[in-house]
Amino acid sequence: MEEVSNFIKTIMKKDLEEGRVDQIVTRFPPEPNAYLHIGHARAIVNNFELAKTFGGYTNLRFDDTNPVTEDEEYVDAIIEDVRWLGYEPKNIFFGSDYFEKTYEKAILLIKKGLAYVDDLSPKEMTLYRGTLKKPGKNSPYRERSVEENLKLFQEMREGKYAEGEKTLRAKIDMASPNINMRDPVMYRILHVEHHRQGNKWCIYPMYDFAHPLQDAFEGITHSLCSLEYDNHRVLYDWFVEHCDLEHTPHQYEWGRLNITNTVMSKRYLRQLVENHYVTGYDDPRMPTLVGLKRKGFTPEAIKRFIIYTGLSRINSTTEADNLDTFLRDEQKLIAPRPMAVINPLKVVIDNYPENEIEYLEASNNMENEALGTRNIAFGKYLYIEQEDFMEVKPNRKWKRLSVGDEVRLMHAYFIKCHNVIKNEEGQIVEIHCTYDPETKSGSGFEGRKPNGTIHFVEATTALKATFNHFEPLVFDKTEETKDKSFIERLNPHSWIKLNGYVEPSLKDTKPLDRFQFIRNGYYCTDKESKNDNLIFNRICPLKSSFN
Repeated sequence: MEEVSNFIKTIMKKDLEEGRVDQIVTRFPPEPNAYLHIGHARAIVNNFELAKTFGGYTNLRFDDTNPVTEDEEYVDAIIEDVRWLGYEPKNIFFGSDYFEKTYEKAILLIKKGLAYVDDLSPKEMTLYRGTLKKPGKNSPYRERSVEENLKLFQEMREGKYAEGEKTLRAKIDMASPNINMRDPVMYRILHVEHHRQGNKWCIYPMYDFAHPLQDAFEGITHSLCSLEYDNHRVLYDWFVEHCDLEHTPHQYEWGRLNITNTVMSKRYLRQLVENHYVTGYDDPRMPTLVGLKRKGFTPEAIKRFIIYTGLSRINSTTEADNLDTFLRDEQKLIAPRPMAVINPLKVVIDNYPENEIEYLEASNNMENEALGTRNIAFGKYLYIEQEDFMEVKPNRKWKRLSVGDEVRLMHAYFIKCHNVIKNEEGQIVEIHCTYDPETKSGSGFEGRKPNGTIHFVEATTALKATFNHFEPLVFDKTEETKDKSFIERLNPHSWIKLNGYVEPSLKDTKPLDRFQFIRNGYYCTDKESKNDNLIFNRICPLKSSFN
């Protein structure tokens, strides 16, 4: 991975040099309530790569403090995603592993007079909290005695109260200019079965209370998060300071990265799945890691993209096509380059013998001889791309096939078109050509300059295939669409299915095999592809198509 400087790397280097820490320890703390998307990949890559740079390590810790939305399915998927990206956590922990220790720290704060049980309803609490311009006011329950708070909190744990009836709040400052410091809720009541703890607990810690404690319990040195938690850092530090912890972690924030025409909200992604706008979380149009994987992106391309975007203290936006660039760079010399015809037009070679097939040697990748060669079929009946033929040459720059012009078939012969067959609607359905047997690839055409080179597949040996082409699933807001929801901005042409043909060499292709189909782009064999039903997903075109 490239050595790229950023402000957090600078902080870590200084902390080590000045002896504030002995080893860099980071963590990736996902909630097990959804599939990870590329925004999470940015957190994964930076946490693991930064720690690795300084010889440290990273924990994977599931923030499973909200049993309402959590599921083992997401736990398994997240672990698989992290490992697919090429990382192995030093430890895999769960926030729920620390429920007892977290509860004990809550008791400690009550005994210190720094936490109290509140009876305000959520609506009342909001009214008491105040606004950015108006300070909050104290709850009428704020001055309960330590003894009463201990008793009530114990009863909360025992399940004696309904959801929303009581909360445990930190006693800080209801007049603080930072609303997060206005007696934040530490515990709420949820009578919901936990995916790991079962029904052992009915009170659950809030993220702002649990997270700094978990970092401290694990010896995390640099707790990295997005800029939206900047105003929470003072609360993070308050809990660390007052909970008598053996270790003192520190929180650092980086700016969020947005990607054009890409949904980066778990809530929105879940809505797309649940309302069947997509086929699932691994739909190739989705920015989830399972979706990107199915489409054909590699872990290395994703990691290089993330490193390229860097880290800063401001939110930023990058073009979605930048990810394509890293896939192209990676696959250029390693992907085989078979021929596939996406929009087929039938070609008949009139002067080629009927029922005769010959095999020609073709390079698997013209830029990498180490990938070797293969044999391709040539015969009387071929398919070429519809876009590679026009009945009348439109201009001198047209470097493909037209009536009266001669082109070279890649790895094969020169052909010249002399006749066109049309259907009743006037559409071209077949063209007739002749070939020059003296122009077999690599010989016999010195001094002759064909009107371009096009690819083909031999019709009788070709395999039928489905090609999935993708465009952005959703378009960004514009002046015209600024009042539309993201559902109203969904692209109705985001998934286009085309039926064509591929070389027989692809008969035994397996899911996630990648190819550069000559002049069509980079493709990946889909997970649903079978030997008798080949399906290929276009990862990206050969050049950017949305600039």
